[in-house]
Amino acid sequence: MHVRFPARLSDRRTPVPDQRVRAAGGRGVQGGFGMNAPMTMGSVMAAEFEHEAANTRKLLGRVPWERADWRPHPKSMAMGRLAMHVAGLAGWAAGVVGADGLDLASPAAAAMVPPPTTSTEELLAFFDRNVATSRAAIAGASDESLGQTWTLRHGDRVLLSLPRAAALRGMVMNHGIHHRAQLGVYLRLNDVPIPGMYGPSADEA
Repeated sequence: MHVRFPARLSDRRTPVPDQRVRAAGGRGVQGGFGMNAPMTMGSVMAAEFEHEAANTRKLLGRVPWERADWRPHPKSMAMGRLAMHVAGLAGWAAGVVGADGLDLASPAAAAMVPPPTTSTEELLAFFDRNVATSRAAIAGASDESLGQTWTLRHGDRVLLSLPRAAALRGMVMNHGIHHRAQLGVYLRLNDVPIPGMYGPSADEA
């Protein structure tokens, strides 16, 4: 039996009844897709981003800010700095979608340093702003733009050069998941209950 797959994701139209999507004008905003809306690469990646952001927020909400200076090893980041890095990575998608690359030696990179934070509430507010900005950027990206090259460099030195979709998944999503896992270990070592990510954790079983 021959099964024909669409040449592009945008060739598929999948009706998904979702009140949140309909309230947003039929656009795939909260991880769903509008009724008969074209399923673009951007809308698919926005759904994945939304799912992972919800998991990350659960973990960030457990960070005990009174122990922000704690670290498991002298070479490790302090817990507060690591949590802010995780929250900051959630905002990188806007720069990946809106530019051809990032120079880590540029003023633009220096401006990406997270703001001073004194509480878990401020941490979550920073994260939520970043998620909103990145979600909109990813969902609005065209298939054509996601196939174009994005380059990370440090001055004249090129660190990586990838299709924009691959940069979004690697530099934003996978990078954030990597540090989120580190943060989970920090919380475990401080006897903070860990929320489940892809099912219940040992603290929720």
